Amino acid sequence: MKKIKEILGGIWKIYVFIWFLLLLLLLYPFYLIFCLNEKHFNKAFNLLLVHTRILMFFTGIFMQVKNKHFIKKGQAYVITPNHSSYLDIVILYQTFTQYFVFMGKKSLATVPLFNIFFKKMNITVNRKSAADGKRAIDRCGNELDKGHSVVLFPEGTISVDVPEMLKFKNGAFKLAIEKQVPVIPITFFTNYKRLEMAGLFSGKAGPGVAKAVIHEPIPTKGMTEEDVVPLRDKVYNIINNELIAYSKR
Repeated sequence: MKKIKEILGGIWKIYVFIWFLLLLLLLYPFYLIFCLNEKHFNKAFNLLLVHTRILMFFTGIFMQVKNKHFIKKGQAYVITPNHSSYLDIVILYQTFTQYFVFMGKKSLATVPLFNIFFKKMNITVNRKSAADGKRAIDRCGNELDKGHSVVLFPEGTISVDVPEMLKFKNGAFKLAIEKQVPVIPITFFTNYKRLEMAGLFSGKAGPGVAKAVIHEPIPTKGMTEEDVVPLRDKVYNIINNELIAYSKR
């Protein structure tokens, strides 16, 4: 039975990829125009909201998001979700619909067509390079100064033991304190069940509900560098406690 589910999941992965590619090719001329000039980035972002909504509809993924009321219009945040699947990126655009800049690994800039989003609009980082890490964080700081939220996965990568999380890194929390902007944790519960990081015909994959909770923003005004680790641990515990509680239900 497990192998049958994995084969069906593999077929579904191919189906999702086809839809992703078709929609990207259809919308690519618009992205090409919007992503080349900063004054049009917001148009590219709004198109991504529509793009991801259509993709999720035709692939049978439906959102269940709690606490959207915590997001205040015009407020910049450092957004820190747990990272359990490549689907997290798509789901983010249906969870947090106010303009944000996403920071992802450098290899995303080498993916044909998809790299259009990482040439100027979003931010890439080589996690093995301290210098490049500083450049990426500085760019995040510039975006916050402009009033734009930024998304950083504090785990840095996807755990091989999802939904268990990896230890959080300090970067996102140091950035939030330096810029004195709130941190907003997000818990993704089921993304790994929709698309688990495994081979084509292995691991969990299939349509269903993508569940997320937006947690109350944590203010950082008045915090200093000494508060980086306590803030990091607080966010980790908020997300981890939700994951544990969900697993028991």
